[in-house]
Amino acid sequence: MVSTGQSLPVSQILRDKSYLDDDEPKKKSREDWRKAKELEEARKAGTAPAAVDEDGKDINPHIPQYISNAPWYYGTSGPTLKHQRPQEEHQKQYSDLDDWYQRGTDRSKIVTKFRKGACENCGAMTHKKKDCMDRPRKVGAKYSMTNILPDEFNQKNLALSFDGKRDRWSGYNPTEYKCVIDEFQQVEQAKQQLKADKLDAASSDDDQKDEDKYVDEVDMPGTKVDSKQRITVRNLRIREDTAKYLHNLDPNSAYYDPKTRSMRENPNPAKDDTYEGENFVRFTGDTKTHAKAQLFAWEAYEKGVDVHLLAEPTKLELLKKEYESKKEQFKGQVQSKVLERYGGEEHLQVPPKSLLMAQTETYVEYSRSGKIVKGQEKSEINSKYAEDVSINNHTSVWGSYWKGGRWGYKCCHSFIMNSYCLSETGIDIEQVHPTTELLAEKVENRDSPIPETIHLENKDSSSESEPKVKSKKSKDKKREKSKKSEKSALAEALQAEEENKKKAEEILALDERKRPYNSMFEVKEPTEEEMEAYYMKRKRFEDPMSQFV
Repeated sequence: MVSTGQSLPVSQILRDKSYLDDDEPKKKSREDWRKAKELEEARKAGTAPAAVDEDGKDINPHIPQYISNAPWYYGTSGPTLKHQRPQEEHQKQYSDLDDWYQRGTDRSKIVTKFRKGACENCGAMTHKKKDCMDRPRKVGAKYSMTNILPDEFNQKNLALSFDGKRDRWSGYNPTEYKCVIDEFQQVEQAKQQLKADKLDAASSDDDQKDEDKYVDEVDMPGTKVDSKQRITVRNLRIREDTAKYLHNLDPNSAYYDPKTRSMRENPNPAKDDTYEGENFVRFTGDTKTHAKAQLFAWEAYEKGVDVHLLAEPTKLELLKKEYESKKEQFKGQVQSKVLERYGGEEHLQVPPKSLLMAQTETYVEYSRSGKIVKGQEKSEINSKYAEDVSINNHTSVWGSYWKGGRWGYKCCHSFIMNSYCLSETGIDIEQVHPTTELLAEKVENRDSPIPETIHLENKDSSSESEPKVKSKKSKDKKREKSKKSEKSALAEALQAEEENKKKAEEILALDERKRPYNSMFEVKEPTEEEMEAYYMKRKRFEDPMSQFV
């Protein structure tokens, strides 16, 4: 025995019974729990007598606590095991399995006179006139005193158990199944009689015919279905043909059902195969017509016309014909009104497109390579745009020459669209001043414009004209000017970037509902100086020393 403090003798534990009071919700103290634990250990060891229930019987101390303890709602005043035994007060006498409500009327008593308190319509005592299920009579049984119906049975109250309330066959009379058996036997006798008559007729026909039969009269194997032989053949194929499942053995191919020998789709869709599968049968015949009729019925019901495809097929067909006729009349009226107002009826009276596009009376003979051997070649169809028409004295079209990433005219090497053609003079100028050099010089010196006009001497003469060549000093001066201008432009861009940052911080500090429209958006393309200023002024959050700036 294990205890938290000094152990007490058993006699003292038994004398002190305050801890044995199990009334809820009285809470035990720590000392009471300790004493109860010591008593339990003593009872298990056999040094203390076992607990006694209300009948004077000992309770086994080794019974688990979850079994010996009664639930709080049981209301026990001491140790007991009565809650674990069958409760006699809860046992109820239920009805027998064969007990059920009686049906029909009690014809053991024959009544000839109307009784006081009976139904005024039929004369039965078990119900009133308002609950009578017999047809209303012109003169009730109360006054006619004739044809008084017998009373219904007095139904007794059945005490059904849980299973009795859920019994599917409650109240079923097995003798009622006799009529089903009799009907089945009659059908079997009729089948046997028909079978015997058919065998007699077949034997008589065989005697009349010769033994040898023509091949055409013999039924093909599998096509004859006889109820005597119990043979049914579906989707029979000729033995020489390839089986459907051998068309494509790929498991991801079309699904093949071996039971019905049906393949849903074409197993080789990439090939030009004549086999299309069995699914096409679902959309053949009157399937589409039936679907259109069902759709028309639904639309008509939504419009307020109560019609059903299966219940009233004739009515639906007449409504559909009337709808189609009125629809065609309306289309014809609209077309006639349009032609009356705008005209153009003569354009509708033309031959069909198959005659206009495909047939001709000219004879043309082609070779294997597709060249015309005999006959007249087809004339090329001209477009609606003017062709072979040059502008500004050009002999080639715009885009016929390309150099240095630019398009131009091939006749004069001009890169200006819609410019006047200089012919060979323009080519000579391009050779002296290539476009690539001009572009490079434009990039180096953005402020200095490229001379677009070149003074030519003796345009009419065939001698080559040379433009003026710039000196190196002038180029160096221009480069120095361009560098100074770039520095000043970068300084202005830095100052503008600081102002933009301050403006952006002010806008972001405002409530988003009070910001001006398109305040954070700008369509202008940034210059190189602005991009450089942005890269110089932007914050680099990946730099660990950026927070000390």
